[in-house]
Amino acid sequence: MAVNDATPAAAAAPGTAERHLAEDFVSGEEIFKGRLLHVVRDTVRLPNGHAATREYIKHPGAACIVAEFEDGRLLLERQYRYPLGRVMVEFPAGKLDRNENPLVAAQRELKEETGYWARAWYTLGEMHPVIAYSDEVIHLFHASGLVAGEARLDQDEFLELFAATPEEIAAMIADGRITDGKTITAFCRWQLLRRTNAL
Repeated sequence: MAVNDATPAAAAAPGTAERHLAEDFVSGEEIFKGRLLHVVRDTVRLPNGHAATREYIKHPGAACIVAEFEDGRLLLERQYRYPLGRVMVEFPAGKLDRNENPLVAAQRELKEETGYWARAWYTLGEMHPVIAYSDEVIHLFHASGLVAGEARLDQDEFLELFAATPEEIAAMIADGRITDGKTITAFCRWQLLRRTNAL
């Protein structure tokens, strides 16, 4: 899926039945543009005709991978996340390059971060992690038939890999050791699809 530079309203126009809830783009300005984040401020027209301001972050999107070993364990990472000042437990993931296909990004990120590549890939759908202030979409994938290889981490990227059973991951979510939204969502989607024999 290509990264869309259009306004959110243009990118995902509401259907006729939802039109009464829509906010219409009037004008916009760029506040900040960095390597990862692009902050904009838009003026919109509300359903009642009044004007309002919407500040939000434009994001290229990301891919998150539920990588499953033959014994049913799933691959996890421990990585320090500076904004929170702590090490987080997460599934492998990474942002899309501009106009990059989400599956290609997932395959690239799995290989670069962990060294593994997978023989089979299945989509688990997508999630919107912070709908109040970002247009970010995280594409969720299940990877199986893992084959070990050599990771190619960025020079300033540091993480540890480990594997855990679904029961162990569920316990880590339940007791707060895993709080990362994409990891929790991907795990739940993987479990639901597995229960309905969709995987």
